[in-house]
Amino acid sequence: MTMKRTSIEARRWLFPGALAAVLVAGALWYGLAGTAQTNAEISASMPPSSAAPAKSPTPASEHSAKAVPEEPSSGQEQSRTPDSLGPTPFAASLSGTQIDGALTADDNGELVINLRVRDFFDYFLSTVGEVTPETAIQQIETMARNHLPEPASTQALALLDEYLAYKQASLQVLQTRLDPARTEDPGYQLTALGDALAQLKELRASTFSPDAHRAFFGLEEAYSEYTLATLAIQQRTDLSEQGKQALVQWHRNQLPEELRTTEKHLHASSRQQQARTAAIESASSPEAAGRQLEELGVGPDGVESVVKYLKQRKRFDQRFDAFRDAMEREESSGLTEADIQEQQEALLEQHFPDEQDRTWARLKMLGNG
Repeated sequence: MTMKRTSIEARRWLFPGALAAVLVAGALWYGLAGTAQTNAEISASMPPSSAAPAKSPTPASEHSAKAVPEEPSSGQEQSRTPDSLGPTPFAASLSGTQIDGALTADDNGELVINLRVRDFFDYFLSTVGEVTPETAIQQIETMARNHLPEPASTQALALLDEYLAYKQASLQVLQTRLDPARTEDPGYQLTALGDALAQLKELRASTFSPDAHRAFFGLEEAYSEYTLATLAIQQRTDLSEQGKQALVQWHRNQLPEELRTTEKHLHASSRQQQARTAAIESASSPEAAGRQLEELGVGPDGVESVVKYLKQRKRFDQRFDAFRDAMEREESSGLTEADIQEQQEALLEQHFPDEQDRTWARLKMLGNG
């Protein structure tokens, strides 16, 4: 049985990789929880030799490729690339997986341009590092030549040239350095994110045909703009919490339908998780936390595991307090640094026989300063 290698289509646009990359490149974390680089951005680090030639690539639009909805009807499909590379793929990491996306030709032999084309490219390009860029690109070319008619195969390879050129050029945006003196300024952070998104959109518009730009990046850009809008709203000091929530909801309603539905589910899940976290933090005891979680709809197994963990943490905290008291009672004056360290290790082993608990104790000591 084969499986999908990634969950690109399910979650890609909910975590805009371009924005996260800007944060990482500038040594800045803005609190976009769960944001991560996508394979598309990671594989952009391939050397220049893998990119398109220095001359401007031929726009896919000049080859009359057609942009269509994400799932074209069966009447449009004449041929397409297979779902799997078989039992011996060119890269070991692809073993047992289905190919993300596909290259498809319509009844007229034209390439169908949709997000599945980008997924297809990313599936192969994600192996760069495990194989050479040339190998990954050659695999895409072979698939296009062997499974698509003309002009679809030529259109696919022209679009691949554009995509590689874009990925190479986007490095300049993703590696933009931020001003270290202003990285704590929320307004500066938001401006930097907005500038990065604008530069990426401009680069995409100058690299791809309008149809390819929309098909490859439309959902990503819509969600990135929604994210920026919600961050800006949260920074407003002239709005009440109710006002902020109303504006965020308005922006959520402007999302494309497929994103709007998923975002609503995530928002509801986030609010539920916040309520459960608040219940744990406000509870007077592990048992009280368990009862509140039950009222919030957590199942018996979940409640039991949380209560068990909270009891373990409570016992750990008690042992840590006893350990700190013992440390304070020990006379350290006149001892060398090595002697003090040896004394501390002896007390750690006495109060925390378990090695993992000793590790947590050391971390807590660092945190307590």
